[in-house]
Amino acid sequence: MPKTAPFEKYSDEYDEWFEKNHDLHEAELEAIRQLIPPLGAEGVEVGVGSGKFAAALGIKIGVEPSEKMAIKAKKQGINVYPGMAEDLPFPDDRFDFVLMVTTICFVDDVIKSFREAFRVLKPSGCIIVGFLDKETELGKQYADKREKSKFYKEAIFFSTQEVLKYLKKVGFRIVKIRQTLIPKQLPETILDGFGRGAFVVIKGVK
Repeated sequence: MPKTAPFEKYSDEYDEWFEKNHDLHEAELEAIRQLIPPLGAEGVEVGVGSGKFAAALGIKIGVEPSEKMAIKAKKQGINVYPGMAEDLPFPDDRFDFVLMVTTICFVDDVIKSFREAFRVLKPSGCIIVGFLDKETELGKQYADKREKSKFYKEAIFFSTQEVLKYLKKVGFRIVKIRQTLIPKQLPETILDGFGRGAFVVIKGVK
């Protein structure tokens, strides 16, 4: 079952994080922006939430299991389909890219989610996965405080190596990796690779 209960109950509080952490959100957006296809490519955000990422990145279609979060996303002009990452409501070969941001920690089956993304992508389409690396300092802090968090109590965090393994298992070819939210660096610092930045973005091609 999708872990939607906290988002139904605390949807307003979830959005407050973006307002209080504007610089961090902008860094995450820029790291993703560097990897998504150029304007004109049609994408879908799986786990679109309240639309904070999709709206800023020009993505017009989203999938979201939480009704309250979907309402917020719709107000930002996003066409939101109810559904889960493991069972996307689209035909094969539909999109140029699939975006998943802080989604994989809430799904029931990561590999099945990646397999569904692979299915709905056109040949040579790409997946962009943004997530909090559990092996980093910030990732460990989130994991340690998980029991006290409204949103992350049921979350499962992954390392970059684990995400890479699952993407490759499904059939994706990894082409680029970006990292940001790097300790002792300016918030807007974005580097190639992984291991230093708490927020990692991986691009894989079908």
